[in-house]
Amino acid sequence: MKSKFPFLFFLCCCCIHGFSQKVDEVSTLLSIKASFIDPLDHLQDWKVPKVNNVFSVHCNWTGVKCNSNGAIEKLDLSHMNLSGIVSEEIQWLKSLTSLNICGNGFSSPLPKSLANLTELRDLDVSQNNFVGGFPKGLGRALLSLNASSNNFSGSLPEDLGNATFLEILDLRGNFFEGSIPKSYKNLGKLKFLGLSGNNLTGQIPSELGELSSLQTIVLGYNEFEGGIPPEFGNLTNLKYLDLAFGNLGGAMPGELGKLKMVDTLFLYKNNFEGKIPPSIGNMTSLTMLDLSDNMLSGEIPREIANLKNLQLLNLMCNQFSGSIPADISSLAQLQVLELWNNTLSGPLPSDLGHNSPLQWLDISSNSISGPIPTSLCDKGNLTKLILFNNELTGPIPAGLSTCMSLVRVRMQNNLLSGTVPVGFGKLEKLQRLELGNNSLTGQIPNDLASSTSLSFIDLSRNHLQSSLPSSILSIPKLQNFIASDNNILGEIPEQFQDCPSLSVLDLSSNHLTGTIPASIASCEKMVTLNLKNNQLTGTIPKSVAMMPTLAILDLSNNSLTGGIPENFGNSPALEMLNVSHNKLEGPVPANGMLRTINPDDLIGNVGLCGGVLPPCSHNADYRSREKSLHAKHIVFGWLIGTSTLLALVIAGLVARSLYKKWHEDGSCFPQTFEVNSKDWPWRLMAFQRLGFTSADILSCIKESNVIGMGATGVVYKAEMPRLGEALHGKQAGKLLVDWVSRYNIAVGVAQGLAYLHHDCHPPVIHRDVKSNNILLDANLEARIADFGLAKMMIKKNETVSMVAGSYGYIAPVSRENIVPQMGFRVHKILTDLNYYIAEYGYTLKVDEKSDIYSYGVVLMELLTGKRPLDPEFGESVDIVEWIRRKIRDNNSLETALDPNVGNTKHVQEEMLLVLRIALLCTAKLPKDRPSMRDVITMLGEAKPRRKSSSNNATNNPVFSTSPVNGLL
Repeated sequence: MKSKFPFLFFLCCCCIHGFSQKVDEVSTLLSIKASFIDPLDHLQDWKVPKVNNVFSVHCNWTGVKCNSNGAIEKLDLSHMNLSGIVSEEIQWLKSLTSLNICGNGFSSPLPKSLANLTELRDLDVSQNNFVGGFPKGLGRALLSLNASSNNFSGSLPEDLGNATFLEILDLRGNFFEGSIPKSYKNLGKLKFLGLSGNNLTGQIPSELGELSSLQTIVLGYNEFEGGIPPEFGNLTNLKYLDLAFGNLGGAMPGELGKLKMVDTLFLYKNNFEGKIPPSIGNMTSLTMLDLSDNMLSGEIPREIANLKNLQLLNLMCNQFSGSIPADISSLAQLQVLELWNNTLSGPLPSDLGHNSPLQWLDISSNSISGPIPTSLCDKGNLTKLILFNNELTGPIPAGLSTCMSLVRVRMQNNLLSGTVPVGFGKLEKLQRLELGNNSLTGQIPNDLASSTSLSFIDLSRNHLQSSLPSSILSIPKLQNFIASDNNILGEIPEQFQDCPSLSVLDLSSNHLTGTIPASIASCEKMVTLNLKNNQLTGTIPKSVAMMPTLAILDLSNNSLTGGIPENFGNSPALEMLNVSHNKLEGPVPANGMLRTINPDDLIGNVGLCGGVLPPCSHNADYRSREKSLHAKHIVFGWLIGTSTLLALVIAGLVARSLYKKWHEDGSCFPQTFEVNSKDWPWRLMAFQRLGFTSADILSCIKESNVIGMGATGVVYKAEMPRLGEALHGKQAGKLLVDWVSRYNIAVGVAQGLAYLHHDCHPPVIHRDVKSNNILLDANLEARIADFGLAKMMIKKNETVSMVAGSYGYIAPVSRENIVPQMGFRVHKILTDLNYYIAEYGYTLKVDEKSDIYSYGVVLMELLTGKRPLDPEFGESVDIVEWIRRKIRDNNSLETALDPNVGNTKHVQEEMLLVLRIALLCTAKLPKDRPSMRDVITMLGEAKPRRKSSSNNATNNPVFSTSPVNGLL
């Protein structure tokens, strides 16, 4: 009996210890939860029930998985929109083997106590905003570590070389710097190594060539030195090698030919020189080969034809010469062949496309000659055929006009002959047809007019001789039609009632006759209309002058008669008008843009006079025709003349007095300008409502305001106050002293951005919205300025390759902005702005969402009176994160508002409504940000019920009626 008691005592102790451990894990989980911000309440079931059984209740909690002993084994809190901090208490989950918190919003350092989780096998903290250095001392039992897409900095963790069981190491998309530790050579079981998109320097260690288990290496988008270590040829299990955009140079090592299992090789955007080693033909598993944007030279090796599995071959933007290997056409899997911008010559392989499912062929900007192969679309997959800027000859293959998959055909600037094949108009996906600057003859095919997809047609600089198909300008999606420099006959078609998208029409230098159809004015999106060098007759339709977007109108060298319509000077958008060398007559209207029209744009019209031309009284023909009319109104004219003379005398006296005063103050004109001169040396012509007068300009033309002198004159500065200065400069506390004034500015900027994003065609993205690029007029109305970085969005999801914007206003990077490229490219350009990466700093799509984020920052400036970056926020913390921390910490947001304007309860309530809008605009994910139209709607709901009490703004309504308020 006595021997049983110690055993029973041992069992009791084990049970008590086990129960105690589980109770401790419950309290640990609750402590971890307390440090989280869980806006969607994903962890609502993490609570102890009122019943006494707490032994294993936590094993059923969200994301928690226990082992057979009831201890926590796995914790999966991925993609739950959590933020806050990860508590150091996590170290007490001693049995934890897997921790996954990826896809959340954590922006704190990782707890150092993770090193105490000795059983940890899998750690995934990717797709967050963790900062600081990476914790040291992680367990040697670690199998997988994914910390990609964060803001970690400092050196790469060298002690990870001790985790000899590690199979996956993914540290991509951070701010690690320095060189790759040589200790990583100890990771003998490593299969995946991802270090791309950091700030790594130095040479790639040759020791990595000892990691014989490696299957994937992604090291691109760093600033390495040297070239590819030849030792990489020893990685016989390697399948994926991406060193793109790595600043690597030198020659491509021939040892790469040993990598017979590699299916993807990306070396683009480096500085590689010399020839492609013939041994590349031994990499028989290759499906993706991208060597573009280097300095490679010599001929394309014939051995590439040995790569029977090749789907993508991209050698563009190098210095290759010679001919294209004929055997490339035998590659049965080839889908994409990009060779543009080299110095290749000779013909294309005659059977190219016959054996392969070719989708994309781009050989543009070379010296390739000979005919276009007739087999390019034999497999029926060809979408983009780009052949421009070569020396191709012969006809356009008729088979291309039946290739239903075609989206773009670009063959301009070659030596092609023959006719335009019939059938392109029936291709339902074809968007661009560019055949300009060839030697094509015959007619414009009538079937083009039946297209429902074409948006761009260029037939210019050929020898086409037909008339225009009657409905070709009514193609529903047609934006550009260019048929200049041909021999087109007949009249311009009348069918302009259905041209919803037409913006450019160029029919210049043909043999068109008849009149200009008045119905052309129904093209409401027309920007450029060029009809010069034809044989058009009749008058200029008055309706053309009122086309809302017409900016360029060239009617020169025709036989037009009549006068220039009076309303041309008031055309809404007209910037250039050329009616020279016609038969026009009568006075040139002296209004709007016609006041400053270049006289060269009017010459060759004997009957024109007045305005910028000599007065009509000097024109004999005009004077003789007007003589009778003048005699009939002599009395009335005398009265008008007398009144006018009297008014001029009075105005002259007043002007003389004012000018003398300005002259004496030294603030207007140099001494060489004579007071008695009868003409002012300049004139002010406003094309929109301005917030300044001619007197304001005069007061600024003085020596102290000279900022530059050149061949065309002297440049003076004339400044309007900027919002940034009004909020943070010397004028802070003087201009924007009440909330309504600031609210009006917020609305004005929103309306300006809405105009750019939604009313401009194509849309315009400003890309540098900030308080110092917002000007304030005398009524404190906002004007968006500085369009130096602006970009027109010709196509949706357009990409850019350089960072734009100002520190503090640039949105943090989002995975949703990355443009997926063939072969899983991930382009990333890092800035040196601490933890900020522009949304379009990867190879990213740029859209209006970046402007909306910047606008949200401007809103926060208006609300808080603080700069986007302020020492008060803490190191590497901007105004957006400062506000969000207040929310996470449950601090009162009223304390963030500018006390100079938010000094009463009802004003604070109004300001908090706008703060909610600012938070939406600065959402981390672009898809979560509202459009500017939605912002205007929300601002309307937050509208103050008072008028501004600021100086100079006492009578302004909260909303302006101007549809473009805020646009400079």
